Amino acid sequence: MTGNMIGRIFNNRYTLLDRIGIGGMAEVYRAQDTVLGRIVAVKTMLPQYAADSTFTQRFRQEAAAAANLQSPYIVNVYDWGQDDGTYYIVMEYIRGSDLKTAIKERGAINQRKVAEIGAQVCQALTAAHNLDIMHRDIKPQNIMVQPDGNVKVMDFGIARAKNSVMTQTSSVLGTAHYISPEQAQGKELTPASDIYSLGIVLYEAATGHLPFDGPDAVSVALKQVNELPARPSTLNPDIDADFEGIIMKSLMKRPIDRFATANDMRLALNDYLAGRPVVLEGSFAHAETAVLGGMGGKAAGGRGPDALVPNGTAVMPSLAHAGGMQGGKQVGMQGASPITYRVGNDRQQGVNKKTIAIIIGTILALVAAGVITFLLMSNMGADNKASVPDLVGQTVDVAAKKLEDNDFVLGRQDTTFSDTVEAGKIISQDPKANTKAEKGTKVNIVVSSGREEVTIPDLTNKTADEAKQLLEKAGLKGSAGTAEYSSTVEVNRIIRQEPGANTKAHKGDTVTYILSLGTESTEVPNVVGKTRNEAIVLLENAEFKVNEASEYDDTVEEGRVISQNPNAAIKAEKGSTVTIVVSKGKEPEPDPVVPNVVGMKVTDARVELQAAGFAVDVTGSTDANATVESQSIAGGSTAKKGSTIQIVAKAPVTTPPPGGGSTGGTGGTGTTGP
Repeated sequence: MTGNMIGRIFNNRYTLLDRIGIGGMAEVYRAQDTVLGRIVAVKTMLPQYAADSTFTQRFRQEAAAAANLQSPYIVNVYDWGQDDGTYYIVMEYIRGSDLKTAIKERGAINQRKVAEIGAQVCQALTAAHNLDIMHRDIKPQNIMVQPDGNVKVMDFGIARAKNSVMTQTSSVLGTAHYISPEQAQGKELTPASDIYSLGIVLYEAATGHLPFDGPDAVSVALKQVNELPARPSTLNPDIDADFEGIIMKSLMKRPIDRFATANDMRLALNDYLAGRPVVLEGSFAHAETAVLGGMGGKAAGGRGPDALVPNGTAVMPSLAHAGGMQGGKQVGMQGASPITYRVGNDRQQGVNKKTIAIIIGTILALVAAGVITFLLMSNMGADNKASVPDLVGQTVDVAAKKLEDNDFVLGRQDTTFSDTVEAGKIISQDPKANTKAEKGTKVNIVVSSGREEVTIPDLTNKTADEAKQLLEKAGLKGSAGTAEYSSTVEVNRIIRQEPGANTKAHKGDTVTYILSLGTESTEVPNVVGKTRNEAIVLLENAEFKVNEASEYDDTVEEGRVISQNPNAAIKAEKGSTVTIVVSKGKEPEPDPVVPNVVGMKVTDARVELQAAGFAVDVTGSTDANATVESQSIAGGSTAKKGSTIQIVAKAPVTTPPPGGGSTGGTGGTGTTGP
């Protein structure tokens, strides 16, 4: 299975987003922690190993061991468990690239930066070794360099507690280019093995080359056991003798000849970085390789037949055991690195031990002569030399006074930013402190400008990855705070940040950003049948807005809710609107239409208006045959039932009889005679 777990959710919490790495027994995914709203790395055991109890035990042991390691230079382990048969470990997601990538891209890295990396890895190893845990796979691929320049040691996948049963039965582990001689031989390991592996890492980073290489892992492992590396300065002439001495001491073949602890190695690296003298007791700064032919029998040093290795190579103590000079320092007789010689073929076997003894004696005599010469020359002109005072950590004024008091002169004053030395204090000096120099020598210093300030970019509405790129470009770190709901910012985009955009911060500071969970939704309460006021209170308490409508309803009491939209139990966005329809009670009958009675007899008009539900008020003529001349509410319009309609009566018009005459009657009276 390679990559088809994307989208899977472990423990209802960790959503796998994309695969970022695969190893021999596990895959690593970038994932979203939905509870804390942050990006994490999730390491999952490959399925072919899940059924193997040895591998699952190793996986669980890794999680338990790593979870107990507390160091700013070790990748944090947050959680671990098993989900549906898949074992997983939740770890800190580290932004940056591994040291191996940096070496491939840049070649040799500045030796001071390499020393800083080494000191930080030593601090990580010290935390592990103090818990009797060894890493066993220190290599540049497992050292992550963050944007701020600090490192994190990762992948304790083959780490073992020293008292673990698995340790005593495990085979040789680690990468051949970085394993210690004892690891290559399958011997019981001590913390000194991690120190050797770190020495290989520092050698490669400072020179751009591995000390041992070959066509296959076996040949490389044999070189780890049998050969000494070339001095780093032969590959990179700029490397300081003190730094070279630290690397070579860590690469001693015998564990006892290396640094006693990772913390001792850290202190030596810190001395070098601070410009203090580096004292490597019981060792010499630069290992020398001598090739001697024609030695038979046991290897020198009483190591016996076990000293013989394939291809006729054997290991013997270095001539430096007899005393010698390295890097301008006198070294003692103990703790020197072994050297290699090659046992000759049949033709070479004739060289006798006496010849070898003469060669060794000659070399020892030359070395002794060199010591005497050095001691004599070092005392010549001593009266005109003085010890350079330690200026690191002092102000320029104090440094100038110190130099004057010791017959030295303040030279060039350079400035640079520093995360560890406050502004105005001296970071380094040249010549270094406590070295001998001619009186009147100019001492150049580098003064701290304090932590570099940068402008914080605006992360609003950016994704976490976009924010990471912006912050890395500005030399800042990013940290996801607790995600929040937002009705204005879409899910997985940044709502706000602290410190705010366009403000100033020191390089390497952390900017916390809050990602959006999107709009929060909640269940709509049921308000049907509630009174209008009850419904409004319920909806507003659930953080909804209310839109109100009303209508008549024969079945729902006036003032109670007939219906709602959205319906109850549906999830809706908080702050959205719910519309309720409130009952106005039973719908009243419509107003009747007023009949048109103009021109009708008053008696008929009265009957028709009353039949339509109106009261009638008659004015005007009282003649029984009167007709309606007008009405107060026009016919065809509506009026409230029972309202009064006023009508005006008009008397009928009398038409005269045919033939003329008066209208006095026909009674025969009043006739006109001749």
